[in-house]
Amino acid sequence: MLTAILFDLDGTIVNTDPIHYQAWQQMLWKYNIEIDEKFYKSRISGRLNPEIVKDILPELSSAAGREFADEKEALFRELASHLQPLNGFAELIAWTEVHQLKRALVTNAPRLNAEFMLEVLGITESFHQIVLADDCVAGKPDPAPYQVALSKLGISAEQAIALEDSPSGIRAAVGAGIRTIGIASTQDPDVLQEVGSFMAIPDFTDLHLWTLLNSLIEPDLIRSK
Repeated sequence: MLTAILFDLDGTIVNTDPIHYQAWQQMLWKYNIEIDEKFYKSRISGRLNPEIVKDILPELSSAAGREFADEKEALFRELASHLQPLNGFAELIAWTEVHQLKRALVTNAPRLNAEFMLEVLGITESFHQIVLADDCVAGKPDPAPYQVALSKLGISAEQAIALEDSPSGIRAAVGAGIRTIGIASTQDPDVLQEVGSFMAIPDFTDLHLWTLLNSLIEPDLIRSK
């Protein structure tokens, strides 16, 4: 029985990748490093900032790396003042309310970014639980954030579905035993299915998503008749 939907934020609820890409480009130009979209997807997208900085700028001290990451995220927030959710998101939230499903946000986004995006999108009150990687023993692709979300919601993995756009996010959700749908806003659908999603869709208007969701709540409807 489906009792909860767990949402990633960046790339899933809202396609922030073009803005993050622009911010990383501008920041790395200062170190004479030019990046393209292939570099961004393979070395940056879906990873935590400390890992990214250590990988791309290993010469920076821990303190300098944190300062660099903080400056990059401040630039992201400066560039991201007009965010809009992916098509169908509002309808999906409304559907979960009708069927009394729980909702959790599970994100690797830094706290300031998460709070900023939720406020800009006007969806701060849309989730029963918000789980940040900063509050967990490890971030995605470790399953810890999703395990924390399940615990906070008081449900088992079998009662949930996760929505994720990145390979690292899908690995995290699948690693926690959760059936995961890939949102192909930033990655090739085939890539998302190769790393563990059982379905890949472009956004929340996809008919396959709605057919699946309605089939998962149908037993409730039958028992209520």
